[in-house]
Amino acid sequence: MSTTVANQERSGVDFARILVSFGPLIFLAALIVVFTVMNPNFIDPINIFNIMRQISITGLIALGMTFVILTAGIDLSVGSLLAFCGMVAAVVAKGGAANTLSLDPSQAAGYGWFAAMMAAVLVGALCGGVQGLAITRLKVPPFVVTLGGLTIFRGLTLTISNGGPISGFDASMRWFGTGLIGPVPVPAVIFIIAAILCHIVLRYTRYGRAVYAVGGNAEAARLSGLRVNRILISVYVIVGFFSGLAAFVLSARLNSAEAVAGMGYELTVISAVVIGGTSLFGGVGSITGTVVGAALIGVLQNGLQFNNVSSYTQSIVIGLILVIAVAFDRWLKSRVRR
Repeated sequence: MSTTVANQERSGVDFARILVSFGPLIFLAALIVVFTVMNPNFIDPINIFNIMRQISITGLIALGMTFVILTAGIDLSVGSLLAFCGMVAAVVAKGGAANTLSLDPSQAAGYGWFAAMMAAVLVGALCGGVQGLAITRLKVPPFVVTLGGLTIFRGLTLTISNGGPISGFDASMRWFGTGLIGPVPVPAVIFIIAAILCHIVLRYTRYGRAVYAVGGNAEAARLSGLRVNRILISVYVIVGFFSGLAAFVLSARLNSAEAVAGMGYELTVISAVVIGGTSLFGGVGSITGTVVGAALIGVLQNGLQFNNVSSYTQSIVIGLILVIAVAFDRWLKSRVRR
């Protein structure tokens, strides 16, 4: 009798481990099946590529957010920072804030797509670094610093643009948002390359091990000789960099930079990271999980839109899934540790 119980408990732990490792992927597959049954056009290649474009923007930011959350931090400013970086990129691409409503490519004679992209990523990294310094030097909690950043960056965006959009970029810049490499959208290619690089950094480099160490136990990491403050600053630089890159891709895709861009992205990005298995308490997670989490959120949003579910209801569903995912993840890990 006792042997049977032990076997049942052992099999239960194994089942829990499977869910911990592959739960998001199983849920993603189940969502695709359900939405396909509800509407067979869901798996049409055109819709699949559309999902890939949608995923790429928030997915890029989620890659950077993974580094931050692995250190037990948080960044609530990414949506506003995306809008700010996108506006900076637009000003550089157009050579100024004039002709903000013009869609005429002949009036897009600025400094070119490369300068616009560099401006976006450098401004993003700089803003992330400033927030990282405030967190480490001023000892202000990440939640408070990035909440302040959320309003500051949105205000800077409105100041630059006077509340209006800057539109009309040349074809070379628009290619980064609307172009194709073979059948695959360029934004998706950028996201995939970035994900591979981030995976290599976290899994196979000394820096990646240091990020996990700081998130697992910052004091122990400090006593072992790691420069914890530098690592914490660097992860906010990374998420700022990816916010700038996502801003450039989004502006290129829309052929416009708007002051309202990125609103609500904080929830989507954090949901993707947490649903992908990264612990909000730090030290546990992976880029692979974040990619699956971003895909899951993208499929869920697209599937709800396909079935004419309102955007307000979509926000409710994603919020509920975030809470349930965190609770379920903690419950599963407690089962595995027994």
